Amino acid sequence: MPSKREIIATSHAPAAVGPYSQAVRIGDFIFSAGQIPLVPETGKLIEGGIEAQTRQVMENLAKVLEAAGTSLENVVKTTIFVTNLGDFATINQVYGSFFSSNPPARSTVQVAGLPLGANIEIEVVAIIS
Repeated sequence: MPSKREIIATSHAPAAVGPYSQAVRIGDFIFSAGQIPLVPETGKLIEGGIEAQTRQVMENLAKVLEAAGTSLENVVKTTIFVTNLGDFATINQVYGSFFSSNPPARSTVQVAGLPLGANIEIEVVAIIS
């Protein structure tokens, strides 16, 4: 029998800006929605460049994973969507500070645009351990 689908939601990360969940748990897997650099308290994009935006996205993901009973340490795959691959070195620096050892598998894709004018969006797959 398939595992029951559990919706993960927390007020410590930005509320969904559309008809989706912050994350979904199936068995021991957590699948996050893409997070953009919204400040949870205001629902607005964080001010600053790609460094501030990347840090905010990672902090938002950490809060969603915490609500799901796991953490960034248990992320097995990330997908990064960026509007400018020229920002890749800065993104890598900030992203790497959240995964200091044994980083997850990752894909990075340049896109034409992201919701609300964000420059970066990241989604993750994590496990509960």
